Order: sequence, then structure tokens, then C-alpha cells
Amino acid sequence: MTPDIRSEEWAAERDLVARLRGGDERAFERLVREQGGRLLSVARRFLRDEEEARDAVQECFLSAYRALDRFDQGSRLSTWLHRIVINACLMRLRSRRRKPEDPIEDLLPKFQADGHQVNHPTPEWEGSAETLLARSQTRSIVRQAIDRLPESYRAVLLLRDIEELSTEEAAKSLGVTENAVKIRLHRARQALRGLLEPHFRRTAPC
Repeated sequence: MTPDIRSEEWAAERDLVARLRGGDERAFERLVREQGGRLLSVARRFLRDEEEARDAVQECFLSAYRALDRFDQGSRLSTWLHRIVINACLMRLRSRRRKPEDPIEDLLPKFQADGHQVNHPTPEWEGSAETLLARSQTRSIVRQAIDRLPESYRAVLLLRDIEELSTEEAAKSLGVTENAVKIRLHRARQALRGLLEPHFRRTAPC
């Protein structure tokens, strides 16, 4: 059975949505206050520009307000807003003047004809990229490494590994096939691992 606190949260959210649909300005202010910070963090990861990130969040709230009649109250409001702000960010990325991307091959491990890696195999390092990103002392290094990925690969990595969208959802958001998402994600993870390896390799035992 769903705990009482969960029932109370759902009831409060349904009440908030009803007030929003009724044009209650205080309800909209509450929505912005409660969700704005989290949405801005998402937008910053994608856009890497503070002004653009804030504009994307504003667009998200406006889009959500206009689409309230289509909101399925079987879903969480926070999840719905999360998808809207991601779409707002992706739209902004598409509208930018496209510049040639640096090839991701420069960041991938090199292999000889016999299959052996040219450089030394990347040793195992502590934790996943997601875990490392959550640690305050390593967050800046991980963000800088992610930012070095070519845009098309960085977007896939963010959608799948950070924002936790499914392969199908990421493909729909990017307008590509699921197979393209899988290939880009694999290569992005390889490149990110190589970029992070110097910082997070395990210390060899004495």
C-alpha cells in the first residue's frame, strides 16, 4: 500500500495543478519557487551558458502553463517539467549556428591490427561518472570532461546517464534512431572514461 505521506504528496500536487489551471498566480509562483532551481541545473548542463539556461527554464514554465490542460495527473509534475526543460534545451542547441564538431575519434582509445590497445589500457577508476559528478570535490573535473565531448555525443550522454531517459526517449528527443543513441552513448562513455582516467584511476596497492 502507498504510504500516507505519498498520498498527501499526490493530493497536494493535484491541488496545485487545479489552482494553476484556474489561473492562480500564487500557485504559479510556488511552482517556480519549488521547481526552478532543479530545472535550472538541468538547463545549465545542456547549454553551458547562464543566460541561455535561464531563458530555457522560463520557456519551460511558459510552455507548461499553456499545456496544463494536457497534463496527465497520473504522472508527477516534476517529471513532466523535467522533460519540457530538456526539450527546450535541445531546441536551443538545434537553433544554434552549427559549427564543425571535433571528431570524437581523437578521444577514443586506439587499437592495433591485432586488437591490442596502442596506449596502455585504461585502468579502473573509482565510481561511475554519475557518482563522481555527485561529489563536490570532483564535480568540476567531471563537468569539464563532459564539456569536451562533441555536442552530439555530449547530449546523448547527458540524456541517458545523467537525466536517466530511456534509449527510446532519448532517440525521440534527439530525432535519431535508437541504434544511433546506443552507438553514440557507447563512444561517449569510452571517451569520457579516457578523459577522466588521469584523475580517477585506482591507486595501485603497495
